[in-house]
Amino acid sequence: MGIEIERKFLVKDDSWRSSVEGETPILQGYLSQGAKATVRVRIRGESAYLTIKGATASLSRAEFEYPIPVADAERMLREMALSPLIEKVRYRVRCGDHVWDLDVFDGENSGLVMAELELEAEEADFELPDWAGEEVSGDPRYYNVNLAERPFSRW
Repeated sequence: MGIEIERKFLVKDDSWRSSVEGETPILQGYLSQGAKATVRVRIRGESAYLTIKGATASLSRAEFEYPIPVADAERMLREMALSPLIEKVRYRVRCGDHVWDLDVFDGENSGLVMAELELEAEEADFELPDWAGEEVSGDPRYYNVNLAERPFSRW
């Protein structure tokens, strides 16, 4: 079983842009959301994935991800996903020993920029970059599934 341990922070400025190591467009939608699990379809660049995530307990949750054909993902997003879809560009940014994912949202969530860091353990040490602002790891408003139901532009 896969376990995701993730910390999320708002991004307070663009100083991270000088350290970008790569970028990928992402389009994702949610097929199901429940108390025990969420089912997501994501197109990341030229690849697509079906992901099942368990309920968040502290900073950890079960996560299972499987590659699927892009054509299948496109159809699921078009016909089955909650609306609006999550549109973003993910930038990979190194800080110290870690590579952060910075998501610059578009569409209904335009204006939102978040940084995520996946860790090996909840207590793991990491360097907090200067561009990292308020931690929102435990704030459900910033969960992507909730941004699909209540986009940032409607807050």
